[in-house]
Amino acid sequence: MTEKPQLRPLDFQQVQHQGQPMWYLRDPMKLTDYQLLMPPALAQILLFCDGTRDIDEIHEALCDHLNAPINYDIVVDTIAQLDEACLLENERSRKARADLRQAYRMQPCRPAALAGLSYPETPAVLTHLLDSYAAEDNLNGWEPRYGRAIVAPHIDYQRGGPVYAKTYRRAEAAILNADLILVFGTDHNGGPGTFTLTKQPYATPYGVLPTDPDLIDALAAAIGQDAAFAEELNHRQEHSVELAAVWLHYIYQRAGVPPKPMIPILCGSFHHFVVNGRHPTQDPRLTAAIQTLKEQTAGKRVFSVASVDFAHVGPAFSDSFNMDEARRAALKQSDFNLVQAILRGDESLFYDQIAAVQDRHRICGFSSIYLMLDYLGSAEGLHIAYDQCPADEQNNSLVSIAGILLE
Repeated sequence: MTEKPQLRPLDFQQVQHQGQPMWYLRDPMKLTDYQLLMPPALAQILLFCDGTRDIDEIHEALCDHLNAPINYDIVVDTIAQLDEACLLENERSRKARADLRQAYRMQPCRPAALAGLSYPETPAVLTHLLDSYAAEDNLNGWEPRYGRAIVAPHIDYQRGGPVYAKTYRRAEAAILNADLILVFGTDHNGGPGTFTLTKQPYATPYGVLPTDPDLIDALAAAIGQDAAFAEELNHRQEHSVELAAVWLHYIYQRAGVPPKPMIPILCGSFHHFVVNGRHPTQDPRLTAAIQTLKEQTAGKRVFSVASVDFAHVGPAFSDSFNMDEARRAALKQSDFNLVQAILRGDESLFYDQIAAVQDRHRICGFSSIYLMLDYLGSAEGLHIAYDQCPADEQNNSLVSIAGILLE
């Protein structure tokens, strides 16, 4: 290995293995099938795999950090295992990523990654499940409205099903009337401010949702091919767009009409804007992407979906407190303040409210909602549903979700 070892972006989870605490290293891109577990002391080596040190320097830094002599061969072997698993940013992982991207693009569509896992893969069983979530939803007196967008959950159907049902049912007329669907989905593994496209149409148990290659080409030309597709592999496993696509296809299937083209857009984190005191309006790529969307879709009947969740709070998300009744009530009010900004179509107010508290509630739809509101230009809306879903077995943590129809 000639390069100075640099760890790729990974997820780290504390787990128990054979009664011992371990760190599990998860590769969001799944470049290989390797699964690495590291004892806590050895995992400290990862602190020094930042691309600035060779193996000798990593060994020295680890010994100093632990204040103990560490066998040099252990360091060499650990780095070799990281390399073999493609967890380092180097030629091996770059080739694996390129090979994987080529294989992904050669498929006729983006397969339904969660079918049979998060929801049924058989169309009839899936339809029965989605129908069941609307069992207690009363549409008496509801007049079909031809809105332009919804904010809807991307949490699993098991927890969010009723909110999905209430939201999508009230948007059904608008969805069926649209010529084009835009889905702004949270990219849970995306980089700062990314706007990631794919030309692969999304498959669901009902078939394949078509896409619009010409619009995707125009967007890619506006922001640059590298920016548009550098993280395209995130589409393979990302659930935010998939769960929206399934529900959209369910609506088309129930209506007995062919699905309209859907453009899946994965929106990366806005954390860097908040931390650095900057703003998305200062990002030329995001500005170009939204402006191009407006220009390319002018005159078309477009329906947009922000496939998002709201707050992620409690011990499951590294908070030091449990979500008791007082905290739940305070969070509900905070979420409702964000909802009011959305109902006004005011992306600046929405952004400012989150930035003012340094996104302490970890709003999972921060970038997706902001970018969709920016695209819509002006809007007014109807608040349809809200819920706080358990996020751990003790019900000390939660994920909040909401349903909103925008016109």
